[in-house]
Amino acid sequence: MSANIKYTNERLGPVTVVDDFLPRPADLVFRDAGVKVTIALSRRSVDFFKREARKHGTQYQRMIRQLLDIYATRHTDPPTTRAKRPSRKRTAA
Repeated sequence: MSANIKYTNERLGPVTVVDDFLPRPADLVFRDAGVKVTIALSRRSVDFFKREARKHGTQYQRMIRQLLDIYATRHTDPPTTRAKRPSRKRTAA
């Protein structure tokens, strides 16, 4: 990796200008419309989420919200059904 790179003054082919396709930074902030609720949680649950949030450098309320969102999404999507075998019709003997 210590070899030097030799640059040459070559002619470039036709240059194509590409439209700006990247989203604005503001569009990268995914925020759903929130609804404020009051909920009483057990001390054990709150302590757990506070401890985990500290470990991962985030907010415990955000972790709880994410957990609930994942749960709701997983249980809202229609369950996948197994493919059924085609039924064999019995012929009269």
